[in-house]
Formats: sequence, C-alpha cells, structure tokens
Amino acid sequence: MTLPAAFLARPIAHRALHDRKAGRVENSIAAIKAAIAAGYGIEIDVQLSSDGHAMVFHDDNLDRLTAQSGPLRACSRAQLEQTPLKDDTGTIPALKDVLALVAGQVPLLIEIKDQDGQMGPDVGALERATCAALADYKGDVALMSFNPHSIAACRTLAPAIPRGLVTSAYDPVFWPDLPAAVRDHLRAIPDYDRVGACFISHEAKDLPRPRVAEIKATAAPILCWTIRSPQDEAKARLIADNVTFEGYHA
Repeated sequence: MTLPAAFLARPIAHRALHDRKAGRVENSIAAIKAAIAAGYGIEIDVQLSSDGHAMVFHDDNLDRLTAQSGPLRACSRAQLEQTPLKDDTGTIPALKDVLALVAGQVPLLIEIKDQDGQMGPDVGALERATCAALADYKGDVALMSFNPHSIAACRTLAPAIPRGLVTSAYDPVFWPDLPAAVRDHLRAIPDYDRVGACFISHEAKDLPRPRVAEIKATAAPILCWTIRSPQDEAKARLIADNVTFEGYHA
C-alpha cells in the first residue's frame, strides 16, 4: 500500500480552498468546488453525526462556523445538512455528498477527527461511517488521523485505502487538554509501523525532528501542515514532499 502519486503532484488545500471574505468557509461545498477548479488536492475533516454519518466539518462544536451552538455529534445528518455556515451560503455537507462532487477529479485527503477526546481507543463509529462512504469511491483518496487507534481501525475496515498519521511537536501550549504522557508518546511517532501507515502529515515547524527523517528514509512521503505563505512553503519543501496550505494560492 502506497500513497498515490497524485498526492505529491499539486499542493493540498487545507480544509479545501476556503476564503471567508469570498464566501467560502473551510470544508464547505463552495471551498471544495474552488479547489477542484484550481486543480489542487483537497484535505477535509470528518466528524460523526448523532445517527452515524460522516459529516465534513472540523470542529467538535458548531459555534465557530455556524449560527448554532453545542456539539456536532448531538445533531443528526438531516439537522446538520440544514445548518447554515457563517459567511457561506452552504450548510454542513455529508461525506457522501462531497465524494459525489469530487468524483476523482482531484486527490482527497480525509482527516478523521479524534472521537475519544484524548487520543485513546474509544473510536470506531466514525471510522466505520467513513470507510462505508468510501466503499465504492473510485478516485485517489487517503485517510489520516492524529489518533493512531483511528488509523488502526481503518486498517481493519478498509485495508486497501492508504492511511497515514497526522503528527506534531505536541507543544503543551497548543495541546493543553491532552495528558503529558499522551503528548510524549505521540510526539515520538512510535505507532507508524503498528498501524500500517504509509505516510505522515507533520507539523511544519517541527519538520527537522529526527523521527521525521527516519520515516522519510524509508521512502515514505512526508506531507506537512499548515503552510500560510510562499516563504514558509519553500522552507517546508526542503524536507516535506508536499504541503497542505491555506490563505494564499500555492
């Protein structure tokens, strides 16, 4: 199992090609259409609805990106599909509908958001929903997550779909709710082989980490997040094979 070459051919639009000033909120249909039109790869996030559907949305809660409040997982697919996005004419899309829209036109990188809360083993429902949605998908697609348990589940559910780990320096300033022992464990990227990963997407500022070099030495692709300027892109590409970007046209 390898990451398709399409994931390295063009930069990957982080949460699709979003621009709130232009009416395209992150992970929205408008942002996805814009990324397709520009020929970029697309990175999206999925969360689980109350009735077991994979929904394309980043946050655990609705407050930041919609006029509603509270946890996304308390709402059904139908409710979420009627929830307007702020600064966008669309609503929260289901993964099934996004797959029908993308339809293999560009590579699609799907991040499965942690459902355990502390990167633990209480996962499975979102992974099942995501893999079920992908069962008949014909385009280039890959799955990734910060939570290694999630990617281990995907290895069982959809072994043919390329999978990777989202990795980080796990600075306590940015991960205050994650126990120190968990941060220390994940920072070392010890689960890469165990979960059958074939790539990582690493925090850009931490790319010089020796463990990243070890993984790169196995010929595994190194992606990175999140690049916000051409200058940062040039620096990241000294190590990374491709970038996930936002805020400019890479």
